[in-house]
Amino acid sequence: MTLLLILVITLALLLGVTPIRRALISAPVFKVFKKILPPLSETEQQAMEAGDVWWDGDLFQGKPDWQKLHQFPKPKLNDEEQAFMDQQVETLLAMLDDYDIVQKKRDLPEKVWDYLKQEGFFAMIIPKSYGGRGFSAIANSTIVSRIASRSLTAAVTVMVPNSLGPGELLMHYGTDQQKDYWLPRLADGRDVPCFALTGPEAGSDAGGIPDTGVVCRGEFEGKEVIGIRLNWDKRYITLSPVATVLGLAFKMFDPEGLLGEKKDIGITCALIPTSHPGVEIGDRHFPMGMAFMNGTTYGKDVFIPLDWIIGGPDYAGRGWRMLVECLSAGRGISLPALATATGHLASRMTGAYSYVRQQFGLSIGKFEGVQEAFARIGGLTYGLEAMRVMTAGAIDLKLSPGVVTAIAKYHMTEMSRTILNDAFDIHAGRAIQLGPKNYLAHGYMGVPISITVEGANILTRNLMIFGQGATRCHPYVLAELQAAANPDAEEGLKQFDGLLLRHVGFALGNTFSCLWQGLTAAAFNKSPMSGETARYYKQLSRMSRALALTADISMLMLGGDLKRKEMLSARLGDVLSQLYMASAVLKFYEDNGRQQADLPFVHYNLQRSLAEIGRAFDGFFANFPSTVVAVLLKRLIFPFGIGYKMPADDICMDICDALSKPGVIRDRLTHLCYIGEGEQDPTGLMEQAFIEMHQAQPQLKAILLAQRDGKISRKVPMEQAISEAEAAGIVTAEQAEQLHHMNKLRFEAISVDSFKQGEL
Repeated sequence: MTLLLILVITLALLLGVTPIRRALISAPVFKVFKKILPPLSETEQQAMEAGDVWWDGDLFQGKPDWQKLHQFPKPKLNDEEQAFMDQQVETLLAMLDDYDIVQKKRDLPEKVWDYLKQEGFFAMIIPKSYGGRGFSAIANSTIVSRIASRSLTAAVTVMVPNSLGPGELLMHYGTDQQKDYWLPRLADGRDVPCFALTGPEAGSDAGGIPDTGVVCRGEFEGKEVIGIRLNWDKRYITLSPVATVLGLAFKMFDPEGLLGEKKDIGITCALIPTSHPGVEIGDRHFPMGMAFMNGTTYGKDVFIPLDWIIGGPDYAGRGWRMLVECLSAGRGISLPALATATGHLASRMTGAYSYVRQQFGLSIGKFEGVQEAFARIGGLTYGLEAMRVMTAGAIDLKLSPGVVTAIAKYHMTEMSRTILNDAFDIHAGRAIQLGPKNYLAHGYMGVPISITVEGANILTRNLMIFGQGATRCHPYVLAELQAAANPDAEEGLKQFDGLLLRHVGFALGNTFSCLWQGLTAAAFNKSPMSGETARYYKQLSRMSRALALTADISMLMLGGDLKRKEMLSARLGDVLSQLYMASAVLKFYEDNGRQQADLPFVHYNLQRSLAEIGRAFDGFFANFPSTVVAVLLKRLIFPFGIGYKMPADDICMDICDALSKPGVIRDRLTHLCYIGEGEQDPTGLMEQAFIEMHQAQPQLKAILLAQRDGKISRKVPMEQAISEAEAAGIVTAEQAEQLHHMNKLRFEAISVDSFKQGEL
């Protein structure tokens, strides 16, 4: 019935009715929209209005301007940031022994804590005017990634003060007095911050926090003042056990009307020294065995003055919007940095291990089953790096793109989970034995933490990406929602009347465009680039149109129920996400000079994204409540069927080949991976064994040929084969010595740790 009404009205509008008649038509449509569009709560409205729409808006609206994408500046480190990477970061990495940190001390050494504070690792986002480093988002991301490839514990310790927390909130919303006092102290390490948001009853639903602050009179510094009496019980707070200043989110109430008529003021953020009477910190959690500081904080009847509210009393009740805006920026830097580090480490080490490890007389990397998994590692790592750079670049444009950072957080952490699963599968026993030689285990243990924090992944995929994207990125829906929510019905109708015709025109344009592009397979779409990537731009533009149309139909037919149809909306979110991920790869490829060696990685990611888009649409059509509408949509968008396929085997083999031999492309694609000095470090040992095996290939081939010809024994240990080859004159004495050293390294690299009885 609703769809029929809309179609009738659309026809009337197309026939060119007068403004008066159009208003008469708009009124009943407005009533329908007020019923079918999802109502917005105050916290939802604040979340929708917070942050910025960026490239996600182009993709959601069906008209991506690819030239605009490529005109965004390439994010890169300046000279000062690069010098910090080359000096302070490398010095820090040399100080870290991750096995000792996690398995023995369960904390960073005191000298590392001191170095982090002294060198401004906790002050990367604080402006220089307050004593901070004033680094860019891309520098913040790159530094955290590099550290994470060495020690997840150290990386989390560095990233938290530079993500959502007191420093960022103070810079955006603090009073001048608060900034002048706190920021220099945070910058030089006198104070260590944490931010307490989540608790036993409030995890993903941070807006439902039960912690309270009641406005009342109390004593502070010997005087009676109006302040807030706080009660809180927080969990999962990183750095809480060692923090000296606590950022606290709570619901603020004014039952006595001491500040005005409003009783329920709303979510508020305050800054409290942990030495303040009644503040309880110190208890630790033990998240997946990781050693970074994470714990609890409590407070019962803790009285604070009003001016401890971040931003002062004027910002009482504005905490939710503050958190949403700041969280979107932090979510786009910290967790993507950790995920990318996982990819760089896994790609480089798995490439080396699959070459060094031999079975049936061959490196295991020669087996196609291993290549399939290894290609996933390498291909997804290229995508991770592309998304990391593009997303951090958006933040460096002084944007807070909530939908984009939600996409990055969800998909990049899931991609890192896939990468580590594949790396474990290839390394097998080498990966599961925990000890100083294991460079994968701590990352594997840390993946569930990334999946869980800063918006659990189930919530992020099923509610945030499409839920926020559908309203923020759509050119008309948010304005229509606001018109429908307007308490002045007449004014709301007037606003809605101006939007209706444009929305109908938008929907019709997408309908006809989808049909044309489906019938022509997007052959006539424009591409900003020529060559092998041109077809991808055309197909992505086609799928962008399809998303715009499908989203409109879904909101029209399901209205408020769409919020509860999480499986359906998540699939549309997957389409938007894959469009963004594919865009990031195309931009990364162009920004890095269209390297011919990158093409297998580009093809892998683009074909994978298009296949995932097709899968998401197929699942959407199969489960849409109206079978008739679903069939019509599918025939409209894919008149000849969904033809997208996952990457072909030859692309996978090309990726494996690129990452299985020393060279410029391997170094460039894994540049964030820490490689230890000497053979005592597990990454350095594996890398050296890998290099020496490649250098020894001519001699190894000569030995293999001699074995096949029966000149020396077959199926004997390599040490014996080398000795026999030397005796037979197949290799020289010097070559034999080098081969023996190589074989010793090879064996040591594939060996695992063992412990004597009682040692553990």
